[in-house]
Amino acid sequence: MIADSGFTDIQIGPAVDTFGGASGEPNARVFEVFGYAFLAKKPG
Repeated sequence: MIADSGFTDIQIGPAVDTFGGASGEPNARVFEVFGYAFLAKKPG
């Protein structure tokens, strides 16, 4: 999706536990939900 939007040099960071301590943490664990940082360039 990022590449289809015209971005290049796409980098994806490691998985991050973004739900630790949140009320939805048990659901995040069941569905293995993590956050990821993205870095990309938009030419032009």
